[in-house]
Amino acid sequence: MGSKAIIIQNLSKKYRNAESFSVSNLTLEINRNEIFGLLGPNGAGKTTLISMLCGLIKPTSGKFIIEGFSYEKNAVDIKKMIGVVPQEYALYPTLTAKENLMYFGSMFGIKGKELKTKVQEALEHVGLDKFADKQIHTFSGGMKRRVNILAGVLHQPSVLFLDEPTVGVDVQSKNVIIDYLKALNQQGTTIVYTSHHLSEAQDFCTQITIMDKGEILTSGTPKHLIESVPNANNLEDVFVSITGKALRDGL
Repeated sequence: MGSKAIIIQNLSKKYRNAESFSVSNLTLEINRNEIFGLLGPNGAGKTTLISMLCGLIKPTSGKFIIEGFSYEKNAVDIKKMIGVVPQEYALYPTLTAKENLMYFGSMFGIKGKELKTKVQEALEHVGLDKFADKQIHTFSGGMKRRVNILAGVLHQPSVLFLDEPTVGVDVQSKNVIIDYLKALNQQGTTIVYTSHHLSEAQDFCTQITIMDKGEILTSGTPKHLIESVPNANNLEDVFVSITGKALRDGL
């Protein structure tokens, strides 16, 4: 196996009745152990791209390989080795934090004592062990967000897809989440991350791609991107310079 976690070749997606492609002939490689930031304005194609890589929607054309497995031939194998943390809470509100994690862990084939140990350690890691037996609907946004992440990583995925993992949380929860994700990355998990928090992305990501209208506009380390744009002081300056100042909050 090579050093690439993900290889994407000429990948496109056009939804039925859509006038244009959401992702257009996109080619990209993501190295193993990278914290890879996929950034872009609303409607850039980020969610469509990640949805294809997670096997949630089928590409119109092109192909991709994750950890040496091609989607066409090995979709089941890919689903076993990836973790997905959606922006919406994928949790059962009337179950406790522990019950939620036991359920999601068992879905990935973790059983018995190993499952109990993993759940306990995970809750301790993000400061929620004392709330293990509380129902999710009683949790704050930041607490739910932490459990949501744990549910996607209990099986120790090779590649983790994160969509806005810190949206709507307090600073303390955000710091705990980022530290936990960095620790996962150091243990060998490649992270693919989307966010509108550009200062967070600048500090968190080792590599960044900015896309718009289904195409890649630029890629590089945060430092390289900032240095490549005249008078840019941070990633936000780069982002506005490359994607423009027009508002993107239309339907």
